[in-house]
Amino acid sequence: MYEREKMNKSWEYCKIDEKEVEKISKEYEISNILARILVKKNLVSSKDIEKFLNPTRQSFYDPYLMPDMDKAVDRIIKAIEKKEKIVIYGDYDVDGITSVTVLKSFLEDRNIDVNFYIPNRLEEGYGLNKKAIEYLAEEKNNLLITVDCGIAGVEEVEYAKTLGLDVIVTDHHEAPDIIPNAIAVIDAKRKDSTYPFRELAGVGVSFKLIQALSIKLNLDDKEYLKYLDIVCIGTISDIVPLVDENRVITKLGLKLVNQTKNIGLKQLIIESGYENVNSFAVSFGLSPRINACGRMGNAILALELFLTKDEEKAKEIAIKLNEFNKQRQQIEKRMFDEAVEKIEKEDKNNKVIVLSSNNWHHGIIGIVSSKITDMYFKPSILICEENDNNIAKGSGRSVPGFDLFEALNNVKDDIYKFGGHSMAIGISIEKEKIEKFKKDFEKYALNTNISDIIPVINIDEEISLKDINIESVKELDLLEPFGEQNSNPIFMIRNLKIDSIRSLSEGKHLKLLLKEDNFGIIDAIGFNLGYFADELRLGDKIDVCGNLEINEFNGRKNVQLRLLDLRKSY
Repeated sequence: MYEREKMNKSWEYCKIDEKEVEKISKEYEISNILARILVKKNLVSSKDIEKFLNPTRQSFYDPYLMPDMDKAVDRIIKAIEKKEKIVIYGDYDVDGITSVTVLKSFLEDRNIDVNFYIPNRLEEGYGLNKKAIEYLAEEKNNLLITVDCGIAGVEEVEYAKTLGLDVIVTDHHEAPDIIPNAIAVIDAKRKDSTYPFRELAGVGVSFKLIQALSIKLNLDDKEYLKYLDIVCIGTISDIVPLVDENRVITKLGLKLVNQTKNIGLKQLIIESGYENVNSFAVSFGLSPRINACGRMGNAILALELFLTKDEEKAKEIAIKLNEFNKQRQQIEKRMFDEAVEKIEKEDKNNKVIVLSSNNWHHGIIGIVSSKITDMYFKPSILICEENDNNIAKGSGRSVPGFDLFEALNNVKDDIYKFGGHSMAIGISIEKEKIEKFKKDFEKYALNTNISDIIPVINIDEEISLKDINIESVKELDLLEPFGEQNSNPIFMIRNLKIDSIRSLSEGKHLKLLLKEDNFGIIDAIGFNLGYFADELRLGDKIDVCGNLEINEFNGRKNVQLRLLDLRKSY
């Protein structure tokens, strides 16, 4: 058993134009709470507010604004007309699986032979590889379309061409200076892209491709819109910003998810136990189950779930995915407990955390690294030495304000290879260099401002209990779906008097009943905040921040505050 470490957090709050708030509140007949949040998001024009609150199919951008879209569409239509064999090459995560599902399903509806290839996470790793390309050429495929990968595959695309394979790349990752010399390279992050939105997930790019094909083939809009349930799942799962076109995809897509005609998705929802699917249910219920089989080296199972037309088979696969997820959870818990034990014994005072073991699962270290970083608020890199060869593989996560990619670039002589960005990296390292890397990485961190970095809670709005009722909290559902850059709003309430204190789950969680003079009471629950119970006393005045939610128990509904932090009132 471990205790979550208490740490100081900075609460940041910026004031907004109250006149604008009042104007929007009246014009849209919404509460001041909701109007303030819209103003804080810089949504003040009628067009922007309408698109945010009530997006429609007309809110999608023209897919032909994406680079090379016309070339890709022409080549695919040629393949359709000539009955060529197409193979879709995807990634093994939720984004990749859903990307393949959408494109394969759309093309098969056009009566074309479509194969797929998903590399094994544990044996092949991410992206295009030459062995796979050889196999696909031997299978007499004519056209290879990548989804959610390929933008960095310059050599692999050239190799495919020598084997007689035409290649179309669709991707959403950052484009390098030199991109593959393919028939078409569709990526809104290309340096020459003029597409209005850069942050689509891989499945979002697949969606734009089938939208463009539908336009060219004069198909009804429903021929591409009917896949928005699957596109929505992949978009939310890939943790891309849920703004602009991603918001349109997910807002419309969630409506379809809850009445989905995809047999596999329907069974997965049943198996996950959710009656109503929102962004939270996707992130913490559906996505982990889809990802679990890829982490365990069997991503094709998730793809089969979405493609099957057989209800019994769908049910069978959904149950298997649930079992994979349970296995993943067990392995993850063991690894997490081992990592915490190592930190408490050896590395508790270090500025950065680097841990290695020959007993860890390479497909799960990223999740554990993320949890370790969250718990200690320190950059962490976990390294798996399970392979027989001399190269160990690791995964790392960082905290805002510490560029992990730049840090590794400064100790790159210790590393075989690495990739990623400021907040997340993947690493390959020779086993005998791990200890030296650990020392050099810590030395680099000591020369940065890492000691000054503390967690920041960005307050959306300061409110009073008089502002809150069940209707105003329900109205916040209009802000859904929540995710990256559209987080569940955080509210601050000052000078609440503690009327009741108790801890839950052997001191892990905190339950409070809070009063505000003349304005009533509110329940508050703080997960992993149980350590506050020893510091607080009945009658204390505190400031709190957290999310507002409706709690339903025994048929009764009341407003509850999900605590993120608290402090004594001044």
